[in-house]
Amino acid sequence: MGARQEVTAWRPRVPGVTEVFHAHFTEYAYPMHVHDAWTLLIVDDGAVRYDLDRHEHGTPHDTVSLLPPHVPHNGSPATPDGFRKRVVYLDSSRLGEELIGAAVDGPDLRDPVLRRRVGRLHSALARPGDELEAESRLTLVGERLRDHLRHRTEPPRARPDPVLARRLRELLDARLVDGVPLEEAARLLNAHPAHLVRAFSGAYGIAPHQYLMSRRVGRARRLLLDGLPPGEVASAAGFYDQAHLTRHFKKLVGVTPGRYSGAG
Repeated sequence: MGARQEVTAWRPRVPGVTEVFHAHFTEYAYPMHVHDAWTLLIVDDGAVRYDLDRHEHGTPHDTVSLLPPHVPHNGSPATPDGFRKRVVYLDSSRLGEELIGAAVDGPDLRDPVLRRRVGRLHSALARPGDELEAESRLTLVGERLRDHLRHRTEPPRARPDPVLARRLRELLDARLVDGVPLEEAARLLNAHPAHLVRAFSGAYGIAPHQYLMSRRVGRARRLLLDGLPPGEVASAAGFYDQAHLTRHFKKLVGVTPGRYSGAG
């Protein structure tokens, strides 16, 4: 069987949900990347193997995975036939950033009740007009997720976040569209360029350029779901041109911007 990529993406009118993403991939592997939202993931067929905070994890079909924002991860099929997944991306109004550490330490949740609730949430999200049901189901899902994260017996590990790396991340976030040359960043932060790169990569497990492209692709996803054509999205998200957008978008999402925006 050849490589297969099937994607459906949309933004429902439900507060706190930035995107719903359904996909079937047979051979595609996600490189290391970050999101600025929480990734609530269930796998319906197959399994996904991924690295988060330098630790390997997996997502068998009875697991709910919750990947926190700002923490790099990748993903690849763990079975010969690939995987079919459903994802809801949630902003910090649904899950606060104070829970990131606990999610890093245990992103895969074996909870049949939670798994059923997330499945029913997806069913409601797929039906226009049922936003109140979807919001109600999401409220219960969020409550159970917070219970899991807050009731862990061991306190979450402190994540390294050196001041210099954090200042560079804040600079990259502030200059998301225009970008910032490494020499200028080094001058602004009063650090040698090589030291700046090493500090960022050591703290976050991803190079500064990979972080920036991940954030730009995330912005492009939102703009595409807003209905903007790929040509306009490219410049609005900080890419040199549409070809530049397409190359990085396909690398991180698995399909081209045109297929993605036409999927919903």
